[in-house]
Amino acid sequence: MPLEGHWQTQNTPLRTLSSRERNIVIAVTIATAIVVLALLFVPGHNDKPLLDDNGGSRAGCIETAVAGRVGSEPIVGCGAEAREICRRASGYDNPRAETIVNACFEAGVKF
Repeated sequence: MPLEGHWQTQNTPLRTLSSRERNIVIAVTIATAIVVLALLFVPGHNDKPLLDDNGGSRAGCIETAVAGRVGSEPIVGCGAEAREICRRASGYDNPRAETIVNACFEAGVKF
């Protein structure tokens, strides 16, 4: 058995792609590239603060960012929810709670 012929038979494909299959592979590759580029170049942040969605600071709302497990964690609350957040945070003595309580004082939330 010649080694050359054996080597060539192992590298031959089982079958070739049809033109339809080839077009689908190309379309999926292009769509994936577009999505990846969009995720890289489209900003992932919102310039509008969360507080604006809840009635603004005059509605007794707080909005602050505190350290979370994987980065900044937004703390947003209005009315009774803001009072509850502030009351809960006032019972702790750590930098996260101090940041929340300071935001409560700045917003004028009574707790």
